[in-house]
Parts: sequence; C-alpha cells; structure tokens
Amino acid sequence: MTESSTDAMIGRLIDGRYQVRSRIARGGMATVYLATDLRLERRVAIKVMHGHLADDQAFKSRFVQEARSAARLAHPNVVNVFDQGQDADMAYLVMEYLPGITLRDLLKDYGKLTPEQAVDILEAILSGLAAAHRAGIVHRDLKPENVLLADDGRIKLGDFGLARAASNNTATGQALLGTIAYLSPELITRGIADARSDIYALGIMLFEMLTGDHPYVGDAPMQIAYQHANDTVPPPSSRVPSTPHELDELVRWATARDPEDRPRDAGVMLQRLREVESGARGTGANGLAHTMVLPSGLGQPTASVDADAATQVFGLAPAALVPSDTAEQPDLPESSVLLAARSRRRRRSGYWLIALILLVTAAIGGAGWYFGSGPGSEVLVPKLASLTLDQASARLTEQGLTAKAGKAFSSTVEKGHVVDTEPGPGAHVPKGSAVTLNISQGPQPITLPKLAGLSVDAAKKAIVASHAQVGSMQTQFSDDADKNVVLAAYRASDDSEISGGGSYFIDLKINLLVSLGAVPDVTGETVDDAISILDDVKLKAQSGDEQYDAEIPAGSVISAHHLEDGAVHEGDTFVLTVSKGPEPVEVPNVVGLPWNDGKKKLTDLGFTLTYNPGADAVAPLLKVQSQDPAAGTLAPPGSTVSLTPSF
Repeated sequence: MTESSTDAMIGRLIDGRYQVRSRIARGGMATVYLATDLRLERRVAIKVMHGHLADDQAFKSRFVQEARSAARLAHPNVVNVFDQGQDADMAYLVMEYLPGITLRDLLKDYGKLTPEQAVDILEAILSGLAAAHRAGIVHRDLKPENVLLADDGRIKLGDFGLARAASNNTATGQALLGTIAYLSPELITRGIADARSDIYALGIMLFEMLTGDHPYVGDAPMQIAYQHANDTVPPPSSRVPSTPHELDELVRWATARDPEDRPRDAGVMLQRLREVESGARGTGANGLAHTMVLPSGLGQPTASVDADAATQVFGLAPAALVPSDTAEQPDLPESSVLLAARSRRRRRSGYWLIALILLVTAAIGGAGWYFGSGPGSEVLVPKLASLTLDQASARLTEQGLTAKAGKAFSSTVEKGHVVDTEPGPGAHVPKGSAVTLNISQGPQPITLPKLAGLSVDAAKKAIVASHAQVGSMQTQFSDDADKNVVLAAYRASDDSEISGGGSYFIDLKINLLVSLGAVPDVTGETVDDAISILDDVKLKAQSGDEQYDAEIPAGSVISAHHLEDGAVHEGDTFVLTVSKGPEPVEVPNVVGLPWNDGKKKLTDLGFTLTYNPGADAVAPLLKVQSQDPAAGTLAPPGSTVSLTPSF
C-alpha cells in the first residue's frame, strides 16, 4: 500500500460501520488504523491488509486465522478481536483499541528493565499465553512488538496472525515463520513448533528485558539461527550481575535446546514464576521485609541492639502495658439517689405513653377520611373501548382519574380510538390513579424473517407463514451459495430489498433471487471438455487467446473469463484462455557465485534445485563449484538443476 493510498484511508467508512480516523502503525502485511465503530460508538483498532496482497489467498487465510484464534480466547491479557470481514477487495480485522506502547518501545526507551518490572510483564504475558495453550493454540510469533502496554496499566498479548491449533508436532509449512531472534532450535532444524516453542521465545524475551540485548548476535540471520540451534543461552547475570538467581534459572529452563527439558506450556511456567516470585523481585524468602518491633509506650530502649539481627526488639515500659490492680475506683451511689432517678424515669415514660395514644387516635381518624372520601378512596374504571382519546380522557376526569396514552394494534378498532384500558373496565383503583388508554394504530404489521440463506422451499413457507405472498423468482450463479438457496428478497412493488426483521403489511408480494450454484471451474480441462461442462449448466463458451503456462498442460484451459459484466446468468458466454505449456527459459551461469546467491538466481527463475543438504548450515562460506545442466541450456521452469558446493 503506498503512502497516497494510506492517506486515502483516512476518513473512509469501511463496511458501512467503521470510520477511519488516523493511522497507528504499518507492517509488512497490513496497516493498523484508529477507527470509530459508528454502530456501538466506541474506538477500535482496525487492521487492513495491504492492497497488493488482496489476491494472495495465503495472506487472506492468515487474516482469518488471526480472527479465529483470538476469538477463541477470552482473557484480560489477550487483545480482543471483535470482527473480521471484507469491504470490496480490502480484508480487515477489528480489534480492541489500547492506547499505549509496545514492549519493544519500552526497551528502546529504557534499554533494560528492573527484575520487578520484568516479572510483572512476564507474569501478564504468561497468563494470556496460558489461556491460549489451554485452548490448544500455539502463538508462534512471540516478540516484544506483540506485547502491548496500555496507558491504564493493562498488559496484553496480540497478533495471532501466525497462530495454529497445537498438536504434538505442529509443522510450520514450507518456510520458517516468526522472527529469527526468537525462533526455537526445533523450528530452525526441523520446522516443527508446539507450546514449548512459545516458551523458548518467552525465555529469550525475559533475557532481553533483563539485559537490554539479545543473547545471540550476528551479521546474518543464518549465523543467529546457527547459534540458537547449537549453543546454550547464557544466564542474564553474565551480562547484568545483579540479576536474581531465580530469573537466571527461569531463563535456563525456558531456553533449553531440547524441548523435553522446557516447561510443557505457559501454565506450568506461570506456576513456577509465582513460586519464586518473591526471590525474583529481590525480597526475602517469604516476600516480607525485616521486622522491627517498636514500643507502644513512651521512653527509651532498654536493651542493646544487634545491627546484624533480622529482628530488632526495643524495651517496653511495664507500667505502660499492665493495668494496676490497686487503682482507685469511683464510689457507688447511695440508695436514695437510685430511688430518685427511677422516679424521674417513670414520670417521663407516662408522658410518652399519653403522646403515643393521641398520635394513634389521630392516625386512625385521618385514615378513615383518606380512604372514605379523600384521595385514597377507590373508584370504578369505566368501559372506554371504541371512544376517541379525548372522549375517553374526559370520562376518566369525571371519575377522578387521569389518562395515560398507550399504543395497540387492532384490525377491528378504528385507528385513533381506544382498544382497551389498563386496568380494565370494572377494576377498582384509588382516586387520582392513572389509567392507560391503548390507542389503535390500525392492523398489526407482519414481521418477515431473513430469507437470504434459506432454501427456496423454506423461504416460500416462511413467506406464507408471515401472511405475505410469493412473487416471481430469478436465478443467477453464485460462488457463495449452493444451488436453490435464496440470495436476496425484493418487494415486488418497487424492487426494494427486504433484509428481514422489518415490519410490513399483510399480503405483501415478495420476489426471490435464487442461486444456481457456483460456475463450474474448468481450469485444467481440455477445451472440448470445458465447453461441454459449461453447456451442462446452460452457459456458453468460446476459445480465446493462447498463453504459456508452467502449470497447465498444452491444450488445456488456463482460465474462463465472463464476457459480460456483473452477475452470471444462464445463457451467458465465457471466453477460454488456453495453455501453450511452459515457456522454456535459459539456464543462467551460477558457477563461482556465493552459494546463497546461486541458489536464489535459479529459484527466482522457477528451477528446482538438488544439492548436498549440509551445505546450508555453512552457506556463507561456500560457492557454487559446478551446475548441471550447463549455463545457456533451454529448459522449462520447474526443471531440476543440480549444484555442487565448494566445501
């Protein structure tokens, strides 16, 4: 995606929902933008695949895989993925927006972290990764760039673009994926990853947090990979002597060359981290500071102090701590004083009793008036059905009641007139109460279900059940729906699309657009067979241009192009592009070139190579000694060229 196209994204409305505000970051596969979800009114991060990758199915699969992997996780230390889709030719992911920085940014600013900071971040990463491992997901691309540090203190693990379902041996495919500085030995040597490969990457990240640098450096990626495969990661204390012994051991355990010697998953490593956390943070064995017992009273210390003791005890003043048994107590009152106090309490109780009787008498009289002729008296709700709103309101006012307007649908009561009341006629209610008048809105509209995606028979039954009518049916081919599945529904009166769930009136006539299934794929078929296949589904075909093609045999179809624009209907014509077979190319001369340069020159032209597999391990030291076939030979792409290295 060019800078101009990036500028063009600002302000764009994606999929009718996400308004792009600004660019956050740009990577090799996608660009991340800050956007507003107009439907839920919240800020989100939206990752948009670069335009030049839109036709690459492998990259599209990576996008879908990232959404599915993250959607399976619900954990406070994993970035949430809300949505995934495609707008025109643009694939996108919608994720939780976390204002802040990455762990990589933090390391750039501070170089290295304290043990306490490293433990806090490692614990959060392990918590999120443990949830992924429990869900059977291997991240496969752990690195500081994928650890997000939010402004509010949250730490989250993101970018599951390389994640895969875990098994005992999860292969990486045709190429190693991930960042070379964090790849485990088994990924480099055998191309196999599991949860323990994530643990190795975490060990390298912990080393980097504690020391500010990678354990291995080299001029070329192959040199770094060689060290990962053959060397043992040094302890962080070899670079930073103040590193706690517990963190040295965690790094050693996590980065063991043999996967069997590492924690089996992030949950095991998290448990171990919590067991040694106090020591890793540099506190005492129990995670507590030294204890100092201070006196509760005043005075100076009475015992000597041992400066090396973990606990320092200061002397206490015994008199300040122990109450005296001989302290004077107040004299008890005499009997005459007690009798006088009791007499006063009896007189006060008599006054309160008289006041209470008067209060109860007044309350009973007031209640009798309130419920007999006052506001609390009850009246009968009159029958008001079929009256207008004004007429019904006047009747209620006469009864000492108030009116409250409501709504109701009715096919028998004229629109604008009362259907019924709440409470109903004949009910006794307190005077001044509100009675709801349900006013007729006319006949109740029907609600249609979503018809797109149903079979033709199911759609017809749904239309009839909703008291609507089935109109005409049109057909077209579709790659997204099987044959006889409804693609869309339209109102017969004005051809407006019916999405389902809306309100419509009875006897609405609905036209259906029905799928004929996908257009048959005739790639690789002979011209005659392709014409016959398309004719079977009532499509026409004609021969077009011939082209060289390394994959399609001569005389077979490379592609079928729809002659007309838009949707494909029965009777449409397809133009067939026919293969002339692979175009021969001249074998270049690679003798004397550096080993990797010679290999690249041949593979870029599509040739397959055979050579001693041990040559790759020391590739920077080798050159091509000989080749077969010789330079200048014409050979089709895909042919095998044998190389001999100079050991």
